[in-house]
Amino acid sequence: MKRLLLCFAILVTLVSCGDNRRVIQTDDFLVYHNICIDAEGKIVPWNSPDLRIACDDIVDRLYSFWKSMSPSINGLPYYMVHLVWKEGFEDRRSVAGDQCAMIMSSWRLLYQYLGDENIKEEMKFIADYYLTHSLSPENAVWPNIPYPYATKIYSGFFDGDMILGKGYLQPDKAGSFGYELTNMYRITGNREYLKAAVAIADCLVKNIRPADNDHSPWPFKVNALTGEVGFLLDDDHNVTARSEYTTNYAPTLELFLALKELNVGNVQAYMKTFDSVVDWLNTYPLATGKWGPFFEDVPGWSDTQINAISYASLLLRRPELFDNAIEKAESILGWVNKILGNDSWSKYGVTVINEQTAYAVPGNSHTARQAYAEILLASLKGTEVKQETLRKIAWTTYMVSEKGENYYYQNDIWLTDGYGDFIRHYLRAMDIAPELLANPNENHILSSTSVIKRAEYSGDLNRFRVKGVHELRDDSLTALAYMTSDSSGIERIVMTKKPSAVVLDNEAAPFADETDATVEKGYWTWRDFETGGGLLVVTRFCANDIRVDF
Repeated sequence: MKRLLLCFAILVTLVSCGDNRRVIQTDDFLVYHNICIDAEGKIVPWNSPDLRIACDDIVDRLYSFWKSMSPSINGLPYYMVHLVWKEGFEDRRSVAGDQCAMIMSSWRLLYQYLGDENIKEEMKFIADYYLTHSLSPENAVWPNIPYPYATKIYSGFFDGDMILGKGYLQPDKAGSFGYELTNMYRITGNREYLKAAVAIADCLVKNIRPADNDHSPWPFKVNALTGEVGFLLDDDHNVTARSEYTTNYAPTLELFLALKELNVGNVQAYMKTFDSVVDWLNTYPLATGKWGPFFEDVPGWSDTQINAISYASLLLRRPELFDNAIEKAESILGWVNKILGNDSWSKYGVTVINEQTAYAVPGNSHTARQAYAEILLASLKGTEVKQETLRKIAWTTYMVSEKGENYYYQNDIWLTDGYGDFIRHYLRAMDIAPELLANPNENHILSSTSVIKRAEYSGDLNRFRVKGVHELRDDSLTALAYMTSDSSGIERIVMTKKPSAVVLDNEAAPFADETDATVEKGYWTWRDFETGGGLLVVTRFCANDIRVDF
């Protein structure tokens, strides 16, 4: 049932709390809300004209709703059984192909942002349950790879593919899950996660094949036991071709890089495969725009935004690893805007992004992903973020209800598009442009070059027993503390005010303006925002237990 409804109302002038900008509520309705515009007629978020307040509020609403979901009728968490949420009714489809990895990806960032230990425990449960209920047998042609779908929905076991059925899996989704397992190892120190990640990487290396314009390095869908490539079907489920092609390999590339950084497994083979896949991506899809399928429920061919922009984002996040990374990423962004751009809301100053060519409907996560990549590109080029890019984010807020439901335009409340593959784009965008998108009235860790193992935002740090933190005695002092998986690196933290001290391994770190920035133990810098708050950057050398006093 389409959610696009008409609401006949007069224009109403609104003033957001704490904001003097004039906001007009129109009579155009978008999913849950009347569209709000500024004095120039351009779209602004429904919940605040200030994107910094709006984005933080959206993240809070989404997580609150997620926590309120009741378990499925088989007793498992709802997100381990279903791909969409419907009030009072359980959809008969199992989870989406990349659902577990997407949730773990967003939750890793959300944990450092909120410091809620329940988030970390949920990540552990997803990893543990999926590993023990989804892997292909060791004697398979594709061994130790997770099946993406439960063909018997309430069985609790994942054993196949939504379209092709039992025994088929998607190698690209295995790469995504493997990468998140490396992060789980960094968070918990549990080597079982690392062992499983290595097994996935080894299977992918073993099964890589010659690739060309019609064959990707791994097939999109394949029978785990026999190695037979799956099929593409038409709308009547007649076989049209083999499922030979996809380009969703950015997470797999990150898996290989992570194992190299951890120095585990056959690193030489991983990096040889890494180079081979990058060469293929640059030779074929980058040149042809043939980005191919991603979604498990599309029976035939489709070019998808997630494949293209995931690779572009990797190029921009790790430009030192690629030749002409910025130019290549900019080319991909241009392709997406040309082929998948949707001008239905152009009168409000925004072009949103369709999910794919086979389903030319604008998506919440896809538009947020595009906005994040455009913001990242602007930061690397040293240019201002375009207002049209920020309006992409404003548009996505309308998919979110007051209760935190995140409705895919004209479709359903997907647990991937609305949560696992949505929240991470907001949090990453906040990190790149905190002065535009991060709430200056709250303290949040936005990013780390390492992985945050523990974060504590409470003034009472008795639960946080790490060196240099539990010794805090002054009850009048407010602090945040965190622990990283690596002993050196950089964190970016938005804060309400400049800290009075930063402590690394129980030793005060100097402020960068007062000392040489190459000091052995690390240093910190501070950048004021014009409208309150600021950005704290902690650069660590030989320290991984940090406390910030303010």
